[in-house]
Amino acid sequence: MKLYYSSGACSLSPHIVLREAGLPVELKKVDLAGKTIEGGGDYLQVNPKGYVPALELPNGEVLTEGPAIVQYIADQNTDSRLAPKAGTLERYRLQEWLNFITSEIHKSFSALFSKTASADWKAGAIANLSKRFDFLSSKLQGRKYLMGEQFTVADAYLFTVLSWSKYVNLELGKWPVLVEYHARVAARPKVQEALKAEGLIK
Repeated sequence: MKLYYSSGACSLSPHIVLREAGLPVELKKVDLAGKTIEGGGDYLQVNPKGYVPALELPNGEVLTEGPAIVQYIADQNTDSRLAPKAGTLERYRLQEWLNFITSEIHKSFSALFSKTASADWKAGAIANLSKRFDFLSSKLQGRKYLMGEQFTVADAYLFTVLSWSKYVNLELGKWPVLVEYHARVAARPKVQEALKAEGLIK
């Protein structure tokens, strides 16, 4: 498989999941501004949407959208327990978390990275994120991970988007539960591997 990624972007989530699942992958770095692939190539030919992640499967098909990609990866190695069994209520709880993260956290951060977003728009995004962080803190209180004791693909995604706080001057210290959670996920050996591979830590 080939994972098309940009350092620190939402593609970090499937990168972490691939390593946690123990699956071999070829990393293909993408210049999102120029829509080019490191070493040559037009990224729009891989993913016409123009953003990461994209996962090229062994049969040549390309899967896009992070929440779909991480579930696909988890299902390639069910022993990793990165996602509950398909068809169970727990699997739908996982999808509930993935949808919450993508629509309520990820998209709110997008406004803060935008060069064209107005100050009012950004203020609204911060207010929304603050409410969502309050909710997350209440759910993670006394829990190791989102689903309880078991690390899942939802944790890889939440860790990734929470990491963006430092780039937009959103202080996570207001939510100590989230700070502890982020540090706990960051300490996982496979997460460390992914961060090093993307040049995010030494």
